[in-house]
Amino acid sequence: MGHYWDGAPRIQRRGFAHLITTALPDEEAELDEMFQNAGEKGTKHDPMTDPPRQRSNQRRGKGTMANDRPPIVGTVGRNSGQIRLKVCDNTQQATIQPQVESTTLPNTTVYTDESDAYNRIPHSGRERQTVCHSQSEYARDGDQDGCCEIHCNTMEGIWVGVRNFLRPFRGIHKKYLYLYVAMFEWSYNLRWIDFDFLRRLLVPPFTYLPT
Repeated sequence: MGHYWDGAPRIQRRGFAHLITTALPDEEAELDEMFQNAGEKGTKHDPMTDPPRQRSNQRRGKGTMANDRPPIVGTVGRNSGQIRLKVCDNTQQATIQPQVESTTLPNTTVYTDESDAYNRIPHSGRERQTVCHSQSEYARDGDQDGCCEIHCNTMEGIWVGVRNFLRPFRGIHKKYLYLYVAMFEWSYNLRWIDFDFLRRLLVPPFTYLPT
């Protein structure tokens, strides 16, 4: 067991290094964010100057890396079903907009909630459609065709999978959260595990034999 845990970080880092970073090809995509409780598990604290937080982080407001609720921003393509996830320091426009532009094409219609962080999406040429969660609106039929196409329910369902994936680890240091999220992204996007993927994770980026 010790050998496994010694090698796990190296496998995670290789998985993160080989993540697909190209924009999703879809004409429609959903963007959303979740806040994951992640403190400094395993880091020694001075109980007087830096007391450990309670097990359940009940801090109000939006999560940030600084308050131990780092946000994960996610994009899912409605046709491809592929996702792109990123652990961020905050959910300000300056943080969110680059993620929007790197994960979607300029002609993509983007579906989000009413968060101000997405207000600059139209400035990049993309169309933005929103639902207002604060008014208990979770899906809307924008073109009156009988189909409620304006929603972010697909991405919100993926967050359930992310939390279920992280739960067995019983706490993750926020410094390494991005590595776990990268492994979930791989597991979600891959239809099957092939030799090329295993080689990327397990084989060091050098050869043991002379070339």
